[in-house]
Amino acid sequence: MSKPVYGKNAVQLKHNDRTTGGGWLLAAVFILFLGWAPFQRGLFNSQQLIFEKPLFVSALVCCLMLFGWVGLYYKKFKLQEQSDLLVLAAFMLPIIYALTLFVAVSYYSAMNMLFIQTMYAAVFIISFYLLKHEKVNFAIQQAVLSIAYIIVWFGLLNWLGSGKLAGSLVGWFTKEVVNGTYNGALITDSNGLRLTSIFQYANTYAAFLMAFLFVALFALVRSKKGYGWLLHGFMLVPIIVSMLLTLSRGGLVMMPVVFILLLLFLKSVQQILWIIHLGISGLASLVIVSPVTNLGISLNTDFTSSSALKGWGYLLGASLLTAGLSWVVQRYLAPWLRGKLDGENSRKLNGMWIPLGSVALVGIIAFLLIGTGVRSILPDHIEVRLENINFKQHSVLERITFYKDAVKVIKDNPVLGIGGSGWQAVFGQYQNNPYVSHQVHNFFLQYLIEVGIVGFVAFMSFILYIFYKYIRGYAARKQDEFSNGFFYLIIALSILVHSLLDFNMSYAFMGILVFLGMAGMAVVMDSKPLRRNWNKAGVRYGYLAFLTAGAVFMLVLSITYISSNNAGNKARQLFSVSQSYDELKAPLVKALKKRPGHPESTIYLSSLDQQVYSQTQNEQFLEESHTLLTTALKREPYDKELLKQLVSYYDLKNQSDLALMVYHDNANKYNWDIDWYSTLISRSLMVGEQALNLKDDAAKQKYFTIGLQAYDHVTAGVEHLKTLPPEQLQGNPFSVTPLIALNAGKIKFMMGEVQEATDILKQALSADYADVTNREIARWYLAALKKNGGQDQAVHDLLIAADAQEAARIDEILAKQY
Repeated sequence: MSKPVYGKNAVQLKHNDRTTGGGWLLAAVFILFLGWAPFQRGLFNSQQLIFEKPLFVSALVCCLMLFGWVGLYYKKFKLQEQSDLLVLAAFMLPIIYALTLFVAVSYYSAMNMLFIQTMYAAVFIISFYLLKHEKVNFAIQQAVLSIAYIIVWFGLLNWLGSGKLAGSLVGWFTKEVVNGTYNGALITDSNGLRLTSIFQYANTYAAFLMAFLFVALFALVRSKKGYGWLLHGFMLVPIIVSMLLTLSRGGLVMMPVVFILLLLFLKSVQQILWIIHLGISGLASLVIVSPVTNLGISLNTDFTSSSALKGWGYLLGASLLTAGLSWVVQRYLAPWLRGKLDGENSRKLNGMWIPLGSVALVGIIAFLLIGTGVRSILPDHIEVRLENINFKQHSVLERITFYKDAVKVIKDNPVLGIGGSGWQAVFGQYQNNPYVSHQVHNFFLQYLIEVGIVGFVAFMSFILYIFYKYIRGYAARKQDEFSNGFFYLIIALSILVHSLLDFNMSYAFMGILVFLGMAGMAVVMDSKPLRRNWNKAGVRYGYLAFLTAGAVFMLVLSITYISSNNAGNKARQLFSVSQSYDELKAPLVKALKKRPGHPESTIYLSSLDQQVYSQTQNEQFLEESHTLLTTALKREPYDKELLKQLVSYYDLKNQSDLALMVYHDNANKYNWDIDWYSTLISRSLMVGEQALNLKDDAAKQKYFTIGLQAYDHVTAGVEHLKTLPPEQLQGNPFSVTPLIALNAGKIKFMMGEVQEATDILKQALSADYADVTNREIARWYLAALKKNGGQDQAVHDLLIAADAQEAARIDEILAKQY
């Protein structure tokens, strides 16, 4: 890579560039799909009913495009070169996910991932053939860049108080516009107001912006026309400002890493030009980011036209200035640099020196912004985010914890993994502390968890082969800027590198961009003729037949799932307006007929049946509820809400022992859910008391032991949390609550372990005797003391002062035989 070639002596691609009308139609549909998809929350795979439909619609569209591809290319489809085999390999990716259905911890989540992987395979195959045509390749590059620029301005419209306008522009083709504004384009968390645009997640938006910042730089430098210099130069400031407004530390950390990696591919002239343009736009962005930030925050609280115009004035003014300077650089400086550094002179400034110098420059800038007062030029909340960039910062420590816990999952399920999106189901069983993260925050680890070593090796072989062969071809061949595939390398590399720290690929639109990028690289990669004859008619047509059959299957499945989703969402809406059992039940029955065991629809219908049973005492409704739940739990054994619904069923059946065992048998799945353990201890006390009253000593011992084991688990967890680094947040609350201490103390007392009961209850004492639970703790504490011949006069006096009847209640406890 020390002598990369960039932008001279164009060599035509190894195929005829004639594009049929059908080819252009397929390209147009593909571009429209790329324009529609990001505004559906980026096609986020959230495992929730309300997020599902766009994924299924996307899979349907991709299957239809795949049919179009088969129709257009079945005569031209050949397997003559190494790159041609990638089309076969791409379809292996959804097959791997199909295999994991047999071991999936959540069939529902695994099926959603199968749709997504099918979509990725279709995008790769279609793109691979479309991008072989230079004019289509050019059109797709321009379309992708235009869509990215639209997304940037869409986000800034929301930031500068024009959310209604932004919503009106996209509301006609997306349901994400609620009350006139795009849902979640801005979010407020502990860090302040953050720009998220279409993704509703700031870090993924930062990854997107990072990728297209570098694409814009590439487009600016490769352009031969003045309007290209002005357009792409104009967009640099909005992209950088948007990135700062996300408050994403991961984006700021990974941006220089990706930038330096990309510089390694460029000749010295391009390296210098990239650095100059980024420096100009970066300085302009830093000058205006403070007023733009403050105006955006105020505009989203109290909109005024004057403030909005002021904000746009800063942004557009800096953008115009940068565009003008970009034009000057490209018009005058770039030709001079080429004259000085191209040809023989380029050897004097080897392509490695500038990237190495950039590393030093990045280090200096990072030191100034993080380690000195220079960062004070930034808005307060951006300054705080920069100040907190260090390896002891809580988000870094939390990610390290996620990764360690992910390795535990992999060790237990090394071969085929646990199925698509399985981490969301099982993380409670493996987590080190009570964090809540439905994502591993590392795409590669999450992929390894989902498909195991076998699937991971296949996937990594696929992408690494493309990167390796592309880099070899890029360094060895001379192609023009539109044909060398570097546009696509930037997109794929940027997103994948950032995905080492976050779950960008859980947004299927980001995954689509990655597979589009890999297809663009595969088209121009170093590709030799195949040694063996793969181009036999049987192999080619067999693959096409297999591909078509798979596409037909997924198409039918997509239609089925869309229908089920529509029915499920209709039921959700009816629950807030209807009291009719038949009206509420009908769409849920339809939803579950098409997708048996769907968790949300199952919970809605089983809950409805249980409510009707409570009113009518008709056992038919209760048994239907039980059938629904057991069917769903076979596919979703980790679904907490389904398990709680099953507990409700046993409660209605007056089978409190079976309800307790649901909590006990599944406690290891939710090791840090304090509510689960609190309920488990409470129920073990209740069921144990029932056995005690029935004189069933064996049952009493069994159930009380369950409760004490749960209590020991909680206390051990509390001690473990003390070992966390002080900078790391523990996550959800996890402690011995007053109710847990009370119930554990009662169990100890009833088992005759009076001293242990005294110790537990004493630690939970509180001065708030107006609280019922605290009075009960004091009551049992005094009873335990008195049982052993002791007394705590101070607590006794405070308790009696709060309620004079407590003395009699203490005597009742002592009088009862346990």
